[in-house]
Amino acid sequence: MFNLLKTAILMAAITALFMAVGAMIGGQTGMLIALAVAIAMNFFSYWFSADMVLKMYNAREVDASSAPQFYGMVRELAQKAGLPMPRVYLIDEAAPNAFATGRNPEHAAVAATTGILRVLSERELRGVMAHELAHVAHRDILISTVSATMAGAISMLANFAAFFGGRDENGRPMNPIAGIAIALLAPLAASVIQMAISRAREFEADRGGAEISGDPAALASALDKIHRYAQGTPLPTTEAHPETAQMMIMNPLSGGGLRGLFSTHPSTEERVARLMAMVRR
Repeated sequence: MFNLLKTAILMAAITALFMAVGAMIGGQTGMLIALAVAIAMNFFSYWFSADMVLKMYNAREVDASSAPQFYGMVRELAQKAGLPMPRVYLIDEAAPNAFATGRNPEHAAVAATTGILRVLSERELRGVMAHELAHVAHRDILISTVSATMAGAISMLANFAAFFGGRDENGRPMNPIAGIAIALLAPLAASVIQMAISRAREFEADRGGAEISGDPAALASALDKIHRYAQGTPLPTTEAHPETAQMMIMNPLSGGGLRGLFSTHPSTEERVARLMAMVRR
């Protein structure tokens, strides 16, 4: 219940940020338009964002005949988790990563890159897909997809403010310096909100994935391996759409220093440490 309340507050915050940017561009009228757009986007995201994200990554759906081992693994894990069988997708990218999406467990999809299938052992891959199914079971998938859509819209709106300016309710042009500040700070604020939504959920999905697979050590090993491989292998779609990075099991955009402070994922070291503590228990 606490996580649900926290998520509701954070989603309200990202909607309020969207409205605030609208107000800076067009005053009260801009704020009301932004509110209407936010409501429409949340409605659209609820019904269509999963397919939109899968299409964005050129994901191809597979089944028991086209990818028997991978599909069979997901089916077995879904049965262990007591979940409906999700749609299963592969993404032809060398970077090792995976994500889950959909509006609820009955309309869920899991996707993995071909790179992760090559890099991980069968045990490690089971841990990763169990992690994604834990997101489905915890109903994280809708929140992550909607927040990604909203964060992307905030970035576009902020860029519009920087390049084309805006007007207040009295029709006065917006200060160009204010426009540049919006372009820089609004996406950063959206990222901070996404980070708050995502970090706690990743720990819960690690724990849930370890319980579904029954092998926390394998998931810990997978996370460590993905972290090492992903650093030298870019994921172009995520680079082009950074708001989707928080959906991945490992943020491919994470880095050291200031950038790492705003990562939507906890540190790999801490995630591995928690999983190994489960092994010892």
